[in-house]
Amino acid sequence: MRENRLRQIWAKGAAAVNGWLAIPSSFSAETMAHQGFDSLTVDMQHGVVDYQTAVTMLTAVSTTDTMPLVRVPWLDHGIIMKSLDAGAYGVICPMVNTGDDAELLVQSVRYPPRGGRSFGPIRALLYAGADYPSHANDTVVAFAMIETAQALDNIDDILSVDGLDALYVGPADLSNSLGCTPKLDQDEKPVVEAIDMILAKAKEHGVVPGLHNGTPEYALRMVEKGFQFVTLASDARFLAAQAREAVGKMRTGAPAPAGSSAEVY
Repeated sequence: MRENRLRQIWAKGAAAVNGWLAIPSSFSAETMAHQGFDSLTVDMQHGVVDYQTAVTMLTAVSTTDTMPLVRVPWLDHGIIMKSLDAGAYGVICPMVNTGDDAELLVQSVRYPPRGGRSFGPIRALLYAGADYPSHANDTVVAFAMIETAQALDNIDDILSVDGLDALYVGPADLSNSLGCTPKLDQDEKPVVEAIDMILAKAKEHGVVPGLHNGTPEYALRMVEKGFQFVTLASDARFLAAQAREAVGKMRTGAPAPAGSSAEVY
């Protein structure tokens, strides 16, 4: 079976750099895959990507050695299994708030006897190899998103679930839940303290900590803190930022003024 590059990176104690795909396009996904990311995540929750398009994007990513991941819309057996069957090497699941939620996620990702995943890896066999069924349980990665005050209260229960590989902090929803401004690259004290606590707990339980970031500068700071999976913005944000900068220079000879266009996540 094709190895999971993320597991190799983490085994060395290093951090993986993840990209984010919100644009429903196989060409966009393929272009991003050639930029040197360790992994790329197809966003089926807040991006405008449906399942059929996600399959074509995963196919495009597989033209490179970049690891293909999917953020599913919700904690749902069906879409988690279909994403894995389509060749995703990891699933990022939103709003995991309790130990029971984490257990359901793991059950959906692992084949029996370690889980309850139904058998039918239709495209995964093409991407991963004919021996996929024998090695999938040890190769595919289960990420639980921690993004609510409830999840913070239950963090030890969540992290104690056998088979949970990684946590992924969603800073915008976490900020909302804590009464702060929903944004990336947080500097508000309650959110910073919550993120630090999540990181410490993940290390304590031997679970890989991950975080969504807006800029490489902030992501590098988070790697220095100990995060081992850091996402940089998204394809939509990169597109908007570069276009805004270019147009701003053409209009004024200088970068566009802050707030001149809508923020893209």
